[in-house]
Amino acid sequence: MNNSVYVYKGDEIARYGFGDPHPFGTDRHDVFHKELAAAELDSVHYAHPRRASVDDLALFHTAGYIDRVSKLSAQGTGFLDEGDTPAVKGIFDAASDVVGSVLSAVDIIMHGEARRAFVPIAGLHHAGRDHAAGFCVFNDCGIAAEYLRKEYRVQRIAYVDIDAHHGDGVFYGFENDPDLIFADIHEDGRYLYPGTGAATETGTGKARGTKLNIPLAPGAGDAEFRAAWPRVEEYLNRARPEFILFQCGADSLAGDPITHLCFTEAAHAEAAAALCRIADQHCGGRIIGTGGGGYNRHNIARAWTRVVESFVAAG
Repeated sequence: MNNSVYVYKGDEIARYGFGDPHPFGTDRHDVFHKELAAAELDSVHYAHPRRASVDDLALFHTAGYIDRVSKLSAQGTGFLDEGDTPAVKGIFDAASDVVGSVLSAVDIIMHGEARRAFVPIAGLHHAGRDHAAGFCVFNDCGIAAEYLRKEYRVQRIAYVDIDAHHGDGVFYGFENDPDLIFADIHEDGRYLYPGTGAATETGTGKARGTKLNIPLAPGAGDAEFRAAWPRVEEYLNRARPEFILFQCGADSLAGDPITHLCFTEAAHAEAAAALCRIADQHCGGRIIGTGGGGYNRHNIARAWTRVVESFVAAG
């Protein structure tokens, strides 16, 4: 087993964004990679993005939605949702490259070339099966879960999210699926988009009681995060997943311009380290980190680098 951590880098995923003055700009990729290079980590292997096929996208998204994104992307005008996600020219290809990079990471890990991987411009957790939302066009994590099942017969997949925003696209996409193990620490939806993720939302039907939502009050910091985190570990250890998808949005750090949590980068480092331990115990070490949100550039550079540092330290 190769102990390298594969980190994705390339213009293809860097161009996922919506231009100035939109908060999700195309500079986020390079800000992170500059910080990561300065860390001079051993065992980091840089991997190149690849493009997802329409068939890959259709593992999670409806054909009608995929076609709509393709057409609006070619036109380059209007919005893919109610006003947060512009239909900029070329966004279909850029979003497909984000998805393809996560699927490439799945393949690398499942083929035994590595146990850990990180894709910075990914974790687009608001996109639903039939719609865009909250800067997210295609839901790479939702697609990755379906891909793991189709290509590798991996059924029990844990999705862990510490972005300030609730991962509603993943939650509702698998709300009645007891084998999608969902744990999300986020700012209380009464104060922040998308307004979902109450503690009472635990899944529906045969999946009732299998989803863990932990909303935190605005202003919550590392102390509140550390108080909540053991519930995530207990939940994962009880569920015994076969693969972990980690959405580590940096908009939960203090100083983000559009959210109100006050974590430091230590929360991301500690969560990543803990998830590696759980992955080693239950999943053969298999974990993918995705960057998710974050609109303070210093925060995303440091938080994501700390995640990669934790992946490297875990071996």
